[in-house]
Parts: sequence; structure tokens; C-alpha cells
Amino acid sequence: MKKIYLILFNLFILHTSSSQSSMPVILSLRERAAVEDRILQERIENLLPGLMRREGIDMWLIIGREYNEDPVLRTMLPSTWLSARRHTMLLLFDKGGNEGIECLAVARYNVGTTFKSAWDPEKEPDQWKRLTQLIEERKPKKIAINQSSVFGHTDGITHTEYTDLLQKLPSAYQSTMMSAERLAVDWLQIRTNTELAIYEQICRMGHLIIAEGLSEKVIHPGITTTEDVVWWYRERIKELKLDTWFHPTVDVQRPDENNKEANRSFAQRPTADIIQPGDVVHIDFGISYLRLNTDVQELAYVLKPGEKDAPAYLKKALATGNRLQDILTATYKEGKTGNQVLSETIAQAKKEGIVPQIYSHPIGYHGHAAGPAIGMWDMQNGVPGSGDYTLKYNTLYAIELNAKVKLPEWNNKELRVMLEQNAVFLPSGVQYTDGRQKDYWLIPRQK
Repeated sequence: MKKIYLILFNLFILHTSSSQSSMPVILSLRERAAVEDRILQERIENLLPGLMRREGIDMWLIIGREYNEDPVLRTMLPSTWLSARRHTMLLLFDKGGNEGIECLAVARYNVGTTFKSAWDPEKEPDQWKRLTQLIEERKPKKIAINQSSVFGHTDGITHTEYTDLLQKLPSAYQSTMMSAERLAVDWLQIRTNTELAIYEQICRMGHLIIAEGLSEKVIHPGITTTEDVVWWYRERIKELKLDTWFHPTVDVQRPDENNKEANRSFAQRPTADIIQPGDVVHIDFGISYLRLNTDVQELAYVLKPGEKDAPAYLKKALATGNRLQDILTATYKEGKTGNQVLSETIAQAKKEGIVPQIYSHPIGYHGHAAGPAIGMWDMQNGVPGSGDYTLKYNTLYAIELNAKVKLPEWNNKELRVMLEQNAVFLPSGVQYTDGRQKDYWLIPRQK
């Protein structure tokens, strides 16, 4: 345990003592495994009891088979397990008071150090029968399983598993079964203080990789294509021994009437294009590290010969995007639904003369994570189901949106200012994790 805290302390010291351009330390795979396992234990000890008691659930069953894991099950596995093994059944039972959560694996072996094996096949060959024995011994009042019509993340029990459970479970306990949707969603989306500290480092890594790609190190105007940059990012991620959860997008906007990027549907990827002086370059990029994900969109400007900075009208357009971010984050309040936040944001933006499009989402174990959706690019009047979920503190969001700005300098053509930054929602408000973009990245950089 001391070693884990030392690793985290070193991460913090490196961040607070380094310059903005310093890449945080990227842990070895062995060090990452130790951190991931410690975080899992902390979450079960400190976060899970409160969530289960809030929902009146004293037993949570998470069941999956090898290579067909429940999404929640994957977050419970030890770092060295890259998938479930055979038939993995986890039983989490709230013993009440200060005793916390009993974590059992109805499996031949322990599932890491957290879930202790509670099945000996030599004594009881039937795994389902052993599960029912454990249930009967504990006499739960409510048994939660991962079923949901709204969130795919929390709908992990398969039809086969559900049917088998009903067949094996004594009738007295079948009436106690309920959906674990709210419990599972908040398990996935709420972060501990340790995770919040680490998240800042992860976002710093992502920001620095973005900055490197949007520079003369990678982009040679008139030669480099947007697809060249996309694949540079993919290779760079692997060089750093990191991963990503989606293929990056790079696109350009320019005054040319043939450039239709401002109106491209997000259902289509942009057409590859050669990056030219005067272009506004947009990147959509994220990394995965320590089981957590980032999702960021930033902008660069390619200087024309003789230019030292982006034109004032482009800076003003970026400021409009920043203002839309401010309007959105100002509406965050615990207990509001994602749809309420969406409607209030759009109303205020239009009142200020901004043309908004809002499609923000929780982020954490998954890139598009469980929790309240705040619009989707093609659902600006509300998102049924996930948009009705309420905001909770200690959750991370990808503040994702765009504002269309008409530019007289571009013959009244629109620039779509697409921005996205990760931010944490706390009782004190929304705080950007490692800041947000307020100035264009210049290509080439100016000293």
C-alpha cells in the first residue's frame, strides 16, 4: 500500500513542480497494475457501500462469461485479468454498518485479492447451486442484477444468464430481484478523490500529445494531409505505451466555398485534405490510461507567410465557443437532468446571439460513459432516457459542443468552432481538468 501512495505522490509532485510543457510520468505496466488494483479496492471500500445503501440494495450479482463480459464486470476485475475466466460470478453483499461489502467469487479461484473464492467444485459440482446456497445463507432483501433499457453499460446480464438465474434461484428470492441500473450507473460515473487527482495527469498527457501533433513537427503545410496527422496520433499513442478508445478525427476549415466542413454531418468522417496556410485545423482525440479515458477537441491555425498570430476575427470566433462552454457549465446543478441542462444552455446561448449545438456526455471507465447525456448532435431537443438521468457530484464530463460563427472575412461563410474538454463536476462547480483551450495552436509556433 505504501508503494502505491508513493507512486501517486510522485505523480502529484511531478505535476505541481513541472512546467506546462512537461509530460507527466507514464507508469510501467507493472506500476499501473498496482495503482489500478488499489483504486478498485478503495472504490469498493469507500464508494460502493453508500451507493448500495442509497438504493436499498444489499446484494449485487454480476455474472459474465469469458469474452462476453458485462461492462460493469470488467471494472471489477483485477488488473492482470484482461477478461473474465470461464463463468465468472461475483456476489457483493452489504453486511451493514462498518462491516462494509463482502466480495465473493463463485468461481474455482480468487478474482484478484478483492473477491475471495466461495466455490469448491469438488464439494459442489453445480456452480449455480453454490450461488443459490450463498444467497440463502445471507438472506438478502433486494438482489440487484444488471438490466437496463436505457444504458447499455448497465444491461450486461445476457438472456441466457438471466434465464438460468431464474431457473436456479428459489422462488422466495425471485420477487426480490430488481434492476441495478442506478447503482451501476453511479458506480461507473462517480470518481474517488484518488481518481480525480490522477485524471488531471491523464488529461495533461492528452493535451501535450495534441499540441505535439498540431505543430510543425508533424504538419508541413502544402504537403501533410489530415489523414497523415490522424495516423501520426495513432502511432504516437502506441510509442508512449498508451491506448485510445476511438480513431482520431482531423479536419480543416477554410474560406474556400468548396470546403463544406462547417456543415458536415457527424455521421460521416471528413474527407482527407492537404493542410494549407490559413486553415483552421480541428482535432478530436482521446487516450486511455489507468482504466480511464479522455475526450478532447482543439483547434489550430496555420500561419500564412508573414503572419505571427491568428487573425483577430478567428480569435473572436474561438471566444464565442468559450462563451458557450461557460453558459453550459454555469447551468450544472446536482439534481438537474441532462435534458434540463441542455434546454437551459440552448435558451441562454440563443438569447446571446450564439448558434449552439450541445452534445456533452459523462466520461470515465468508458469514453461515452454512463450517466446523464446533455444533448446529442442530432438530438437538440432532449435525449429520451439517458437525458432524464440527474447530475451527480464527483463526475467527469466531456464538455463537447460547437458554435457556428459567420465570418465576413470569409465572405460570410460560417466557421464551426468545435471544442471539447474534460471537466469535473464538484459542489464548488465545474472545473476543467488541466484547463481548456482559449488560444489557437499556431503552426508553426512563434517564439
